Amino acid sequence: MSTAAIPGAPLPVRTPGSRARGRHRRPERPELPVGAPALVLAVPAEATPQAVAVVDELLSVLRGEQPGILAAAGWLPAPQSPAQPPATAPEDEQAADATETDGSAPATAEQAAEASAQAAAYPSATVEELITSALEAGMPAPVLVPLLPGPHGYLTELHALAERTGALLTDVLGPHPLLAEAVHVRLSEAGLARADRARLFAIATAADGVVLTTVGGEDAAGGAGVLPAARLAVPVVAAALDVPGAVVDAVEHLRATGSQRPALAPLVIGPEVAEGLLLAASEETGCPSAAVLGAYPTLGQLIAAAYLAVLPAPVAEPLPAEEAAAEEACAEEFAAGE
Repeated sequence: MSTAAIPGAPLPVRTPGSRARGRHRRPERPELPVGAPALVLAVPAEATPQAVAVVDELLSVLRGEQPGILAAAGWLPAPQSPAQPPATAPEDEQAADATETDGSAPATAEQAAEASAQAAAYPSATVEELITSALEAGMPAPVLVPLLPGPHGYLTELHALAERTGALLTDVLGPHPLLAEAVHVRLSEAGLARADRARLFAIATAADGVVLTTVGGEDAAGGAGVLPAARLAVPVVAAALDVPGAVVDAVEHLRATGSQRPALAPLVIGPEVAEGLLLAASEETGCPSAAVLGAYPTLGQLIAAAYLAVLPAPVAEPLPAEEAAAEEACAEEFAAGE
């Protein structure tokens, strides 16, 4: 996958992947049709360094799953800071006002420029900007894949954008058994679940009840715990982090039904959850929490599958007359042999 950019567009250039050879090679992946649209991973967050790191790793996994794919991440627009009115106070009064109560000095122009340069180092094209870039470059409207495991308010904006620009919008990534696997692995990494239930080895800290924490309101929580419950073999209830009191109520429900060691398991990828929500939920309930799904490898598979599912089926080209006649003759000989 080349990282070269199309002139005037932030999308990378597709290059054909090499086909593996040998009798023990992996099964062939579906070939991308000629002129296939680009994939835009629609991230419901701003391009912070932490979010960029997760998304870049997922894009790397995606390109490994589907070589030759043309993919980029689209972000939410960064909020515009209000313009500051010109200062009218005397210099000494400005200096006194600028000094904070903690004794810190105001940022200098050099420091502000350095901060701006650091922010510019991270890719921050919005979904709409990527769609516009593709259309201006003469490419088809891209496919939008929401980086979301379930329902979310961001989908309303994406549907409107897709309708306005002609872009294709896929479903969210869940519910799916691969997401349940990711939740299970994150719990086991935190020592809150057995990594392999078939071996039945004991973990003293293993949770006997799990609250599956989601983002996206009650719609995201509804039905989200079915697949993880089947894997974990413990009671699982879902609760939305962005609904006040929902996680506390879910923990109290588990304790009321006999759970002695409830734990939190985030069904969130990471960028879509507001900073501090997970930590606050853990502190408020007194329950340990597993890590977010992050760049778990199977998420790349889900993104590739969502993209391929909405591509039009390739149209088979008619064979030349000579080849068609030869195939027909072979079919007749085979039928006669039977």
